[in-house]
Amino acid sequence: MKAGRTKGAVGVIGLGIMGSAYARNLIAAGWRVVGYDTHPARRKEATRAGVKVVENAKAVAGEAETLITSLPNPHALDVTVDAIVAAGAPRRIVIEAGTFALEDKKRAAERLEAAGHTALDCPVSGTGAQARVGDLVIYASGDSKTIAKLRPLFAGFSRAVYDLGPYGNGSRMKYVANLLVAIHNVASAEAMVLGMKAGLDPQTVRDLVSAGAGNSRVFELRAPMMVANRYDEATMKVSTWQKDMAVIGEYAAKAGCPTPLFSATLPIYAAAMSNGHGPHDTAAVCAVLEGMAGVKRKRSASRRSASRRR
Repeated sequence: MKAGRTKGAVGVIGLGIMGSAYARNLIAAGWRVVGYDTHPARRKEATRAGVKVVENAKAVAGEAETLITSLPNPHALDVTVDAIVAAGAPRRIVIEAGTFALEDKKRAAERLEAAGHTALDCPVSGTGAQARVGDLVIYASGDSKTIAKLRPLFAGFSRAVYDLGPYGNGSRMKYVANLLVAIHNVASAEAMVLGMKAGLDPQTVRDLVSAGAGNSRVFELRAPMMVANRYDEATMKVSTWQKDMAVIGEYAAKAGCPTPLFSATLPIYAAAMSNGHGPHDTAAVCAVLEGMAGVKRKRSASRRSASRRR
């Protein structure tokens, strides 16, 4: 793509649900994307999407001036920072887009800055489904001049970016937003199950809640999965969400802030993990509540056919 060469190279380290969506959208917007992931299947998929996949994170840092890290846990972040520092490249801008404890983010930033790089804390608000279509909000924090310079890049994979000031404020804002996501998701499932117990068709519940005052963005995104009773095409895996929940809970506890509604959702997500929904979308909390309520759904012809194919 000729337009991509005029915009330069962007590195994406971590090509999972979110990182792969960033990469695809950046390519579509005319950027040249260099990427790496530890999983061979993800590397192959990224190559097919037009990403120049290289052998490791160090090689990504060697080719791209701006890097986006989309990683599953603090250990992966530490290892990736090691690789970026070891690359010995000139100044790089490292956009850390994950949800981690502030201590983990700050440790990474200090090591990157000591090596002459610029670290930005830029978690995103949105699910994997939203990421695929660029419907994300970026909570950027760090050096404001750098954030302003990167606005064309951010526009390549999001619909809005907000500069929240000093490094770490992006994560603080993400904790607030994700607290609401956790509550709205379980509330959506609770409403769906009440509707089913009342004898209402799940699709009717979805349609009429969406049209009324009880609607939420989370309901709009997750209710279709709850209606279909299918959670295997995850936009946020329950197992990954457990990490985010722990980060929010720990931060709120340190701040001395009560979170009664958020805390009430914890056993529901834990039950989803126990029931084998770890790799499934967080909308699977609906299945947990259905079990608690004794709801028995009739299997549709399409569901029976899908089961036979598997």
